[in-house]
Amino acid sequence: MKNKTYLKGILFLIMLLIFLPLVSNVAIAASDTKQRIYDFAGLLTPEEIEELEVTASKYSSKRKTDMVILTSNNMEGKDVVKYMQDFYDEKALGYDKPHGNCAILTIDMENREVYLAGFYRGKEYLDDSRLDLIRSKITPDLSKGDYYKAFHNFIKTSYKYMGIRPGVNPDNILFDLGFQIIASLATAGIIVGFMVHNSGGKITVNEGTYRDHGNSRIIQRRDDYIRTTVTKVQKPSQNNSSGSSFGGGGGGGGVTSGGHSHSGSRGSF
Repeated sequence: MKNKTYLKGILFLIMLLIFLPLVSNVAIAASDTKQRIYDFAGLLTPEEIEELEVTASKYSSKRKTDMVILTSNNMEGKDVVKYMQDFYDEKALGYDKPHGNCAILTIDMENREVYLAGFYRGKEYLDDSRLDLIRSKITPDLSKGDYYKAFHNFIKTSYKYMGIRPGVNPDNILFDLGFQIIASLATAGIIVGFMVHNSGGKITVNEGTYRDHGNSRIIQRRDDYIRTTVTKVQKPSQNNSSGSSFGGGGGGGGVTSGGHSHSGSRGSF
């Protein structure tokens, strides 16, 4: 009885240690009224804008980097990159300070172009290659007109990538939450199984306990060679440049008129 109670306690502690890191302990401050969704093209409903504002506030605070959505009908006829740069300069965007940490998704509905950019900490963790990956993930939804889903995925994926040190492939399976949960549960199961196995009495019976060694022996051994098969497979091409990603484009970063450097990824939808 004591062993069962002990094992239940150990199992509870293991499960607690597994799931505590997965639960957010950062609350959204009620006083956070900063605007991060600028839907000048009218692609979202008021309810969707409100939900995205809450999501952007939550994940921006976790990464200390404002995650901004900017849409335009391009009435001024500006290039999408120039439009984003001027907006960043004029609005003095940034989580930590004016013209500070920021990640921006810009939509030009006139030319159906999308541009992703990262400033300061956003540039460090969301470099050109990572922004290319994010753009390839959201472009199918943009093409289908599911803008809310695309914007939501931009915020969530940017948050995920910014939690992984620069220079590492953020899509590695080791960083996948589902894989981490399965691996943790498997490890916990092995530990508990080992403890249960060792909590009982020692097993003294084995495969030789009841064997008659005087009359048990191998009477015949046989090893037949059948055949050898060789299969040739063509080596796949390694052409995985960003320019071939979904929606074309790629591009890169730049510098605003105000002198603020940023990373970038450009494409059409």
